[in-house]
Amino acid sequence: MLTTRHGVRVLGPSDLDDFQRLAAADPVVNVFAAHRARTTNLEPRWLGGEMWGRYDDGELRAACHVGANLVPVQAGPDDARVFAERALTRGRTVSTIVGPQEAVRAFWEEVSDSWGTPRELRWDQPHLETRAAPLVEPDPGVRRTTMDDAAVLYPACVAMYTEEVGISPEAGGGGDLYRTRVHQLIARGWSFARIDDGEVVFKAEVACASPAAAQVQGVWVTPERRGTGLGAAGMAAVVRQVREDIAPVVSLYVNDFNHAARRVYERVGFVRTATFATVMF
Repeated sequence: MLTTRHGVRVLGPSDLDDFQRLAAADPVVNVFAAHRARTTNLEPRWLGGEMWGRYDDGELRAACHVGANLVPVQAGPDDARVFAERALTRGRTVSTIVGPQEAVRAFWEEVSDSWGTPRELRWDQPHLETRAAPLVEPDPGVRRTTMDDAAVLYPACVAMYTEEVGISPEAGGGGDLYRTRVHQLIARGWSFARIDDGEVVFKAEVACASPAAAQVQGVWVTPERRGTGLGAAGMAAVVRQVREDIAPVVSLYVNDFNHAARRVYERVGFVRTATFATVMF
């Protein structure tokens, strides 16, 4: 694979060790990219895209996952600008730019004139983590879901996604793909919910995981039960089960304006360790 004048090239299986060392510099923040590398061996056909690496004096200094999501990895502003220059040679193929705020902002400043108007810009997303037992009593009703739960779980997943992102995951014919994703999470044991009388009242999923950390997504409480403590107790149950069975550190990132969710996470024991940003198309 050719190296550009900036030391950027597409990474492959032979670069896996280098990439894992890079991601391990901040294993919690980089859990998404680390998970993708471990599960695809950096094979582009399994990535559904590419992993770009920037080398300096033969050492991998920064990387960038380019698939449906574009995610900088250990990238400073200069690295992000170099990755943006490469991205501009091929046009926008991603639906989301997400990651540490400084790198996302530097990347976006370079591509914004060419990549069109985004649907939403979220510049201040606290990145939270917990490394300890939850500070509130876990809800004993929250459990791993099974395929028998899929029919009642799927509508809750659609409701959460639509509320969070502002557009249904089924829009544009995406229903089959999204349903497959929900089923994959169930099959992996990464889907958690409390189901009362055939209705999902709380749910959350592990989006990605490595031996070091797991990132939680899709936290949702049915509107009729919000403000009752269900969210905190549910998240406490997720934290306990994830730390016991998946990874020792549980992380997530949340919109700065979602004050209710931030209070819930603080009650459970999450602390802010970084700031993320997301550009959505």
